[in-house]
Amino acid sequence: MQGAHIMMTVFRRELKSYFESPVAYVFMIVMLVLTGFLTFFSFTRYFDRGIADMQSFFFWIPWVFLVLVPASTMGLWAEERRTGTIELLLTMPITLFQAILGKFLAAWTFMTIGLALTFPMIVTTCYLGNPDMGPIWGAYAGSVLMLGAYVAVGMLMSSMTRSQVIGFVLSALTCLLFALAGFSPVTTMFDKWAPSWVVDAVAAVGFMSHFDSLQRGVIDIGDIAYFLTVMVFMICGTHVVLDNRKSS
Repeated sequence: MQGAHIMMTVFRRELKSYFESPVAYVFMIVMLVLTGFLTFFSFTRYFDRGIADMQSFFFWIPWVFLVLVPASTMGLWAEERRTGTIELLLTMPITLFQAILGKFLAAWTFMTIGLALTFPMIVTTCYLGNPDMGPIWGAYAGSVLMLGAYVAVGMLMSSMTRSQVIGFVLSALTCLLFALAGFSPVTTMFDKWAPSWVVDAVAAVGFMSHFDSLQRGVIDIGDIAYFLTVMVFMICGTHVVLDNRKSS
């Protein structure tokens, strides 16, 4: 219980820090403007489809995350290392795991709040027609899980460097690889020359194939387990990196 209380203290401190700076408001405004513009004015034009669904919205969500999440997580540990406050944090009566998990949950919660602010899209879709809500709620659940995976990747990359810019680049590139691995055009390209098991393996490690399944309203425990596994792996990786620094 004491450990959970300490972790929640870190969680509240980190979440509060987001809203005490312009970062939170810039993130949310950019996310809403970017998703709205891409949904209504890109080649996936929402109104031209003539169907009451949110596929054009969720098509862009992974790519919007690809830009915004690394920008929001690049300072999670890089800034602590640059300013030297990480040494102070690591000497406090708090375990490294508690600090990592508290920071991760705060960043994930903050960005989930930003995603929740897109609810006018649901209202608009319901106003224009009678959509099947199963795929919509499934896609939102998949978006939250994928968001957690992006945050975990960003946190690991941030722990590896003192520079926020380098942390952003490493995070964006790693997330891009995860996104492209399961993206249909990429798997189709592999399908032309690679054995089927290679294509399946590439798709299995990518975000998109698991997200697409949830987006269809199919809540598969395997897809949920995949995103949770990515989070756990990245959190453990962050622990290893920071623990090595603590030891040195």
